[in-house]
Amino acid sequence: MEKPTPLKSLEISDRGMIARRRFLNFLAASPLVATPMVASTIASILASMPDRSLAQSYDVLRSSARTLGPDGIITAAGDALNVFEFEPAAKKAVLAQEAPAHWGYLESGVDGDVTRDANNAAYARYNIRAKRLIDARKVDTSVKIFGETWRSPIFLCPVSSLGAFDAEAGVTAARAAGKRGHQMILSTVDNASIADVSKAHGSPAWFQLYPTDNWAVTQALVSRAEAAGCPAIVLTVDRQGGRNTETLFRMRRQDQRDCSGCHTPGFANEVSRKANFAGIDVSKVTNLYGTGMTWSFVDRLRGIVKGKLLLKGIVTGADAKEALRHGVDGLLVSNHGGRAEESGQATIGVLAEIVDAVGGRIPVLIDGGVRRGTDVLKALAVGAAAVGIGRPYVWGLASFGEPGVDRVLQILDDEFITIMRQTGALNVGQITRDTVTRV
Repeated sequence: MEKPTPLKSLEISDRGMIARRRFLNFLAASPLVATPMVASTIASILASMPDRSLAQSYDVLRSSARTLGPDGIITAAGDALNVFEFEPAAKKAVLAQEAPAHWGYLESGVDGDVTRDANNAAYARYNIRAKRLIDARKVDTSVKIFGETWRSPIFLCPVSSLGAFDAEAGVTAARAAGKRGHQMILSTVDNASIADVSKAHGSPAWFQLYPTDNWAVTQALVSRAEAAGCPAIVLTVDRQGGRNTETLFRMRRQDQRDCSGCHTPGFANEVSRKANFAGIDVSKVTNLYGTGMTWSFVDRLRGIVKGKLLLKGIVTGADAKEALRHGVDGLLVSNHGGRAEESGQATIGVLAEIVDAVGGRIPVLIDGGVRRGTDVLKALAVGAAAVGIGRPYVWGLASFGEPGVDRVLQILDDEFITIMRQTGALNVGQITRDTVTRV
């Protein structure tokens, strides 16, 4: 009888370990033995077994196929191979409701959508340096932001009016994010309230603030968020100059609905379906964005925010340094997903400048164009503390509701873990600028 070589012995051992693990899992699921005592014993045995991460195999070819509909679009969230496959599924779902303007709102950048597209394309200018012969079977993806521990550095960005894509709006997204340990920033003008979203999330969400041009309303919004336990207020500062959402306007031409029921002129009517404004006197408000904001407004807001205050929309090192002088606790490098201005400047392209400007004194987060786990790693390598996604999770929300958001997060988490292992990073702290090269 041939004596097994060390390699063959390892293969035999691995196969035996897998067989034992499968048998124990089968027993745990069997109604014949599924008593609390047996289940506890099996769980203890499984926990004590070696945690081996075997190389990817062709087992996928023996599993059930991930099917597509006759139009080539996924029909279930679990069938998606990447987040891009949710986009056509979402478009199909929204257009089936005869709401092309809603789809235009989600997809629109400004002007010719140059900045929107630049956000994603710019990630290709960074290459990742792989490292070999590092035992990376176990990696820790958690990050700590302001004392909060998130299981993943990926967070959900604020997106207005999620009720256009799901009946429960931000509540649905919050449930999915909370179950996976992702943080979420809720938009001021989401259809769900910060209290309901935080409850669904399982812990307090962050609150994105459109301050309006009425200080009393600003105070009321901040008080409402903090009463719900919100630990961070994220002031959006990139909507000062207006915008030309041309793609939205083009899709609106195709919309045959009478939209006046939901979009009646006048600010009070505009926010009548926005839960965070319920019971607040908005009779003196003329615009949502506070377009006359200056640094003195930041000082005034700093004076009433009890928790952390971040600025969303900072894209230069000079503004980052100014933010430090005004007592800001953090920055979110953002151009509103390419919806703020047609600068053509991607957020990842200015991230290093801003990280260097603050010199580690406050955390710098980023959003815009993130579509892969490799994008997440690249942003972290350049210096981001956490990385936000917007359109991808809304694609999941619009197409399949909570399972869609969950699957989007699962895909990005899995991709991120895979590339962490290839770089030999056992935790997020080991992802540094040496991990990437700019081409």
